[in-house]
Amino acid sequence: MFTPHVPNGLARAAVRFKPSSFVGTFVALLLAAAIVSACGILLETGLRASVPPDRYAKAPVVVAADQQARLTVGSGEDRHEKASALPDTARLSEALVAKTASAPGAAAAIGDVGYPVHLGTDPLTAHGWGSTALTGTRLVSGDAPRTGEVVVPAGSDKARTGDRVTLDTPAGAKEFRVSGTTATDATVWFTDRQAVALSGHPGRVDAIAVLAADGTAADTLARQVTDAVGHTSGARVSTGNDRGAVEDPGLAAAKELLTGLGGSFGGIAAMVAVFTAAGTVALSVGQRSREFALLRAIGATPRQLRRTIATESLLVAPLAGAVGCLPGIALATWWFGQLKEKGAIPEAVGLQVSWLPLTIAVAATMLTALGAGYSAARRPAKTKPGLALAQSAVERAPFGWIRTPLGIAALAGGAVFAGIAASQTGEDAANAALGVVMLFMLAVGLLGPLIARICASLLGLPLRAGGASASLAAANSRSNSRRMASAITPIVLAMAFSSTLVFMHTSEDRAIEHQQRDGITADHIVSAQAGLASDATERAAATPGVSTAVGLLRTSVLVPSGSGGDKWLANSAAQGVIGSGRELAEVQDLDVRTGSLDALAPGTVAIDTTLADSVKLHTGDRLALRLPDGTEASPKIVAVYGRGLGTGLVTLPADDLRGHVTSPYASDVLVRATPAGAGRLAALGTVTDPSGYATAQSRDRELNAWANTVMAAVLGGFAAVAAVNTLVMTVLDRRRELTMLRLVGSTRRQVMGMIRWEALLVTVAGAALGTAIALATLIPMMRGLTGESPYIPPALYGSFLAATVGLGLAAALVPARAALSRAAARP
Repeated sequence: MFTPHVPNGLARAAVRFKPSSFVGTFVALLLAAAIVSACGILLETGLRASVPPDRYAKAPVVVAADQQARLTVGSGEDRHEKASALPDTARLSEALVAKTASAPGAAAAIGDVGYPVHLGTDPLTAHGWGSTALTGTRLVSGDAPRTGEVVVPAGSDKARTGDRVTLDTPAGAKEFRVSGTTATDATVWFTDRQAVALSGHPGRVDAIAVLAADGTAADTLARQVTDAVGHTSGARVSTGNDRGAVEDPGLAAAKELLTGLGGSFGGIAAMVAVFTAAGTVALSVGQRSREFALLRAIGATPRQLRRTIATESLLVAPLAGAVGCLPGIALATWWFGQLKEKGAIPEAVGLQVSWLPLTIAVAATMLTALGAGYSAARRPAKTKPGLALAQSAVERAPFGWIRTPLGIAALAGGAVFAGIAASQTGEDAANAALGVVMLFMLAVGLLGPLIARICASLLGLPLRAGGASASLAAANSRSNSRRMASAITPIVLAMAFSSTLVFMHTSEDRAIEHQQRDGITADHIVSAQAGLASDATERAAATPGVSTAVGLLRTSVLVPSGSGGDKWLANSAAQGVIGSGRELAEVQDLDVRTGSLDALAPGTVAIDTTLADSVKLHTGDRLALRLPDGTEASPKIVAVYGRGLGTGLVTLPADDLRGHVTSPYASDVLVRATPAGAGRLAALGTVTDPSGYATAQSRDRELNAWANTVMAAVLGGFAAVAAVNTLVMTVLDRRRELTMLRLVGSTRRQVMGMIRWEALLVTVAGAALGTAIALATLIPMMRGLTGESPYIPPALYGSFLAATVGLGLAAALVPARAALSRAAARP
């Protein structure tokens, strides 16, 4: 009989004297820890992200409107709010400035505004002179502005003190006298009252900066200001780093992006990583079934076997988890840096690396190793000592009393979700399709041995006629379905997730390209990155040779999406039309399905058919939406069209948007003109033809494409390494079998041929299953989002397939060649 300390001694001896048996487990757990820790770091950064105040650093308290649109969903105890970041800045009533200034302890309250203006073709930013108390700006020459005057940057060759200049403001082009100059670059200053009047949203300010009287603490002043402004004004009082979020609206979007990556993607990635690592641990334990059977035959108890495996896990998993946190930190740092370089995250936001996500990663690897080890050891531990050796020499049936029913249920659930996704449109279809890939992947994991046997039987038919090596490979694969399943599963993971993420982007790009090409019927497009002049559309229309000119103001609105208790406010690209609906139809062919663009007028809207199906509205209904600054509106739907991806999901008059955006200038003017007329338009901005035209959505699309590619690389790369790791473990475990084949007369070439055919069978089966799962996900998703079938570039798919097959062959042939060489070197 064993003494109580024997299992620990066996575990230490196994790790010490047979380290190669644990290398694969160590690598799998290390990679799992890297994925979990990287996603955890991004999630924590998103939750804790803040920006130190810059413009408002001298103001201990800042009052601003809530920059989140909130939608109440559910009822009763399930009633709750869902928040979405606003596309533009929500503002406060100017009347609150006086209320704030009256708060005890407030030395002054400054109503701050900032918006773009143009001096000729130069883009500038306008502020009120009172905000110089925050920035410390001083005059270089002249005096502070009075009504009808402006202070401009010193050294400008277009304006000096005493000159009269014309500035194009959101309220229109107006002439001003230059009262003075400052050393600030690209900034002009009006009086506080005139700055608000010219902002395009008169009577409203971006924020109120409160300066404290001597001896007043920030917390005390914040409470007094809160009491002064009241709780019904929509104002929010900020102190500390929260002031930075007021002046940098990109922080809210950055927090949403990081929490989405770390939470949503992190959850999927962590599940895949843990699931794959568990499979590798189970494979490692299963490969030592003869060893455990021998221990049972000489009297080891089930408890001692389980304790041995638990001890092995505790010897390997903590180290693997701790080492895996290092590449996890490196991955999170690189990922965060790339997002910052692409402008998705403000420069002042820093990466948060604390003990919490690292501890969770190590704990997850330990629990994975323990759970997988216990599960794999359950059968050998329960086997009767007399039967242990006999049963360890026989391949178990591919069925299981627990795994098989759960796998069938997951397979059925995936089919049901695929049907639901096919019947939905828009975001509903996309959300349902995500359930398809997850359930099918779960089914592959649970039904792995059964699926492997089916694949071996089907793909083995042509192999049986392919010679001795191919026939032996087919027989081996069929009789060792569990071993084959352990190699197929990570390949399916790599192919399914990588294909879904990458080809989702290629499909969207293809649909947008088609809709753009067919939707833009203008001869030329005049555009400017900082916005065109406020009268650019009228000037274009008055240009000789131009028959039609329509300006487009690009922005976004929030539209309710989803249904029941799962509703939220989705960000939808919108175009504000400067001109009539009839004129718009001459430069854009939106493929109107119902209604007419001729009815487009203030208080009305036209929407894309995918959006109409998603919100279940038709022509004549009213669309409850939030304008860019969060203002609620219910315009009447006058038309539903089919080319919103290439133009904008929402089309409405620019007059309905101008008071709700920071920059009310048209970004593009679409014109129909003769070649001579098009040449005269160069004075207004950059002139391109439709083939060179890019929509305002291009930056977001590029960021989304990059994010999808990175996520595909992270998941696909992890799964690919796991597949290689599993194949190497599997081949090395067969050294005795390969040596026996050589001893009974098989040539080295025949043995290597068998391994090659087995690797091809595994990789082809895994790639085929992964492709099938990706198609089952992409077809309903793309039908709902774009109305088209998914587009899979042949060259890109071919590279995925070639990489899968190449890695599989290398992972099988290299260790097999090494094993045969070692066997041949023995006497």
